[in-house]
Parts: sequence; structure tokens; C-alpha cells
Amino acid sequence: MSILTLFVVIPVLMLLGLWMARSLNQVRGVMVVGASCLLALSIWLTIAFIQMRHAGNTDAMLFTYSIPWFKPLNIAYSIGVDGISVVMLLLSSIIVFTGTFASWQLKPLTKEYFLWFTLLSIGVYGFFISIDMFTMFMFYEVALIPMYLLIGVWGSGPKEYAAMKLTLMLMGGSALLIIGILGIYFFSGATTMNVIEIAQLHNIPVHIQKIFFPFVFIGFGVLGALFPFHTWSPDGHASAPTAVSMLHAGVLMKLGGYGCFRIAMYLLPEAAHELAWVFLILTTISVVYGALSACVQTDLKYINAYSSVSHCGLVLFALLMMTQTSCTGAILQMLSHGLMTALFFALIGMIYGRTHTRDVRKLGGLMKIMPFLASVMS
Repeated sequence: MSILTLFVVIPVLMLLGLWMARSLNQVRGVMVVGASCLLALSIWLTIAFIQMRHAGNTDAMLFTYSIPWFKPLNIAYSIGVDGISVVMLLLSSIIVFTGTFASWQLKPLTKEYFLWFTLLSIGVYGFFISIDMFTMFMFYEVALIPMYLLIGVWGSGPKEYAAMKLTLMLMGGSALLIIGILGIYFFSGATTMNVIEIAQLHNIPVHIQKIFFPFVFIGFGVLGALFPFHTWSPDGHASAPTAVSMLHAGVLMKLGGYGCFRIAMYLLPEAAHELAWVFLILTTISVVYGALSACVQTDLKYINAYSSVSHCGLVLFALLMMTQTSCTGAILQMLSHGLMTALFFALIGMIYGRTHTRDVRKLGGLMKIMPFLASVMS
């Protein structure tokens, strides 16, 4: 069994521990221990991966493991990581760890909240370690479903509207995505859904690629805030509790860019070259529209949310340029944006806890009441 399976096993054990917990302190203890183990595991994995690369290991994926799961469709539990996956796992672990403490005082239904929060993290970790398309899609859905309850139950403002809008739009993207994935599988002539093996075959006709590329790119692009499918994102960010906003913007939106890179660009390269101009226009609109919208907001969460639309648009734009430099920049942008926006949402949550408002027009004099937080925010 690969060490990567622990990224799924540990959160499952956390779910069991939370279910058995009988007090608030026990719930918090399970979350801290589990999140700490995941963070330590991701740090160890990063160091081990770097050492293996320096030792001359040039395999496309490291720490691979595969076991048949559903033979009639050649679906397998296939996992492995490359440099991009390792970075995303480290980012996810940092935000899950910090998000645990950001939710420390959350009430009511603290136990139930952490159960759904942990289930969301299972989907995120499983997605980043998967190299089987269907397994990746399954974890993708596991990551999306808890968002409805996390926002609809523990959110603020028009939370029911935001939760329903988010769920409907992301499920619509998932419908497009499953069409694209099945199209790639059936027309590739592959006897597996393994992304690496399908890429090595490289025998999907260009006209077929051009049919299914939009399905996959838009399917993942909805989660990556691709214009005009981005409108769920600001409302979802603004209504979500602090830790969910952190995980949503810091990690969940990265599933969109990662999926576009791992499946759409990697498996359908000719179609990507021919159709890139269409999506470059849409991503440019995302960048400009998100930035201008952020400039006119008065709610701190909406400012950060619209800036995230702009940043994620930059990620998709860079991927569509399809050069080594641009793709490296896209990955660095995903990492930097994930850390930055999660920190901003944490600070906004702390400011709201002290002042009970997110309206920038009412937040004058923060330096006097909270000098440390104001200094960090600036």
C-alpha cells in the first residue's frame, strides 16, 4: 500500500473519532491530532519527493499504487504524485490545520460541523493523489457535497441562497465533466482510466478531442471561477464560515485549475492548442472583471472573493498558454493565492469577531483597537 493512502485513511479515522466523541474537548482533540498528522505527513512527503528527484528518479509519478476497483469499466484505485500534487497536498494540509483553529469557537453543532469539514478534506486529498479519472471524479464530488451544508447551516447572510447556487452550478459543471471523462475513455482505446497510460497512448483523434475538451475544461473551470460560470463563488465565499471560506478559496478552487491541467491539457493537447483562444478570452474577462469588482466592494469578504476570481482566472490563463514557464507560474500562483487568500479570510473572521461588521466604511480606527491584526492586514 502506498504511503499516499494515509491522506485518505487519516481523515476517515478522524470521522470515526468525531463520531465517538462525547464532549467538545474530545472533538477539538480529534481535529487537532488528525490535522497535525496530515500536516506532518505532507511535510515528510515533500521532503521525500525532493530527495527522490535529486537522486535521479525521473518517473512521471512517484509513490504509485493501483488496485482494481470496478473491472467492467477498468476503474481502479490508482494513486501517485508528481511535483504539482505534492505542492497541492502541502497547501491543503496547511489550510486544514489552520482552519481547525479558526473554527475553535464555532457553535452550535460543533461536532457535526467538523464531521462535514473532515469529509470535505477527504475529497480534496483524494482528488490530488488520484491518477485514475473516475476515482478523481469521485473524490471531486466528495469535496463538493459537504459545501452545501457547511454554508447552508453554519454560514451567515443569505446562506441558503448561496449554498443552493453553489451546489447547482458546481453540479452542472460535474455533469459536463463526467461526459468529458467518459468520452476520453471510450475514444482513447485505452483499457484503463489511468491518466498516465492514456497520455502515453496518445491516439485520440483531433476531431474527438475538440468535442470533449470544452466539456472537461468548462467542467473544471466552473470550480476555477471561469467566466461566466463564476457567480457562485463570491456569494459562497461571503456566506461561508471563516474556516470554510479558507478551505473553499485556498484549496477547493485549486481543484479546478489542477483538473484542467491534469486532464484537459494533458490528455487533449491538440484540442487545447486549437481552442485555447476561446478560453483565453473568457479567462481574460475573469481576470479583469474580478479585479474591477473587488475594487468597488465594501464587504471585506466580497473584496477577497472577487480578487480570488481574478487570481484563478490568471491560473487558467497561464495554463492555456501551454509553455513550461507559464505552467510553472500557474502552479506557483495556485500556491501563493491559496496561502494568501486563506490568511485573508482568517483575518477577516478575526476582525468580524471583534467588530461584528465586515463593512469597510465602518472599520476606521482598526489600528487603535487591534494594532497587531491591523498591522498584519496591511
